[in-house]
Amino acid sequence: MWELLNKHWKMAIEIAVLWLLIYQIYRVFRATRGIRILVGLAVVVIALTITSQVLDLKVIEWIIKSAATVLAFALLIIFQPELRNGLARLGSSRLFSFTTTEQQAFLDTLADSVVQLSKKRFGALFAIERSISLENYAETGIPIEGELSKELALTIFHPKTALHDGGMTVASEKVGAAGCVFPVSQKEISDRSLGLRHRAGLGVTEETDAVAIVVSEETGSISICIDGKIEHRLSEEDFRKRLADIFLSDGKNHEETDHNELDSKSSRLSAGDSSMVSD
Repeated sequence: MWELLNKHWKMAIEIAVLWLLIYQIYRVFRATRGIRILVGLAVVVIALTITSQVLDLKVIEWIIKSAATVLAFALLIIFQPELRNGLARLGSSRLFSFTTTEQQAFLDTLADSVVQLSKKRFGALFAIERSISLENYAETGIPIEGELSKELALTIFHPKTALHDGGMTVASEKVGAAGCVFPVSQKEISDRSLGLRHRAGLGVTEETDAVAIVVSEETGSISICIDGKIEHRLSEEDFRKRLADIFLSDGKNHEETDHNELDSKSSRLSAGDSSMVSD
């Protein structure tokens, strides 16, 4: 065994490096539009390569080899945003920089801000970044790059301010930008009380793995959008619990149960609580 390891240890290192590289590429492109292009190109190149070798098609094999360099530069241009965001995340990795205590403090501040906005009926939209960068959406708004606080949230989303109509991006426990434009979901929604702000919250969670928080300007109700689905009219207790489930645990073990419970509570609210109905 020692002789085998001594002979092939370089090969083991190469396999480990390649595996790590492929995994990081997967993390960068996962759940983005770019993954479709990448998968399509990979399928075409692999299929042509296998076909040319099996059928001994010299011309196609020569074209593939000649186009390899050009294709590599083309991929760098096509996937420039994803590559830039991936390198930025790698350089600011949160693996060692944020503890559970710090995350809990941030979530408490976020929850307090949302509850205050709800009580004042200030319409608001937050998008909290997870593994997929929101930099593309932050570029559509005004850079903030500051700590989140109740005062900052109330100021930005006050109906008389210039940024209140847009969304706020939050990344690495800090406010990235405000007044951002998010994609609007085209999904058919049966609840007529959900307006453009809720559709934008759904839209950004359909395009990324972000978590969107929406405060209704008409009713003050709090909603959470995740994975293209909306959990509507949450009480303060349910909202705080859901934040903890999503960000302080994996969120998946309880997601289905909590989602059903929240849907049930939402139905009771919409049927029996007239204060939640828009004028």
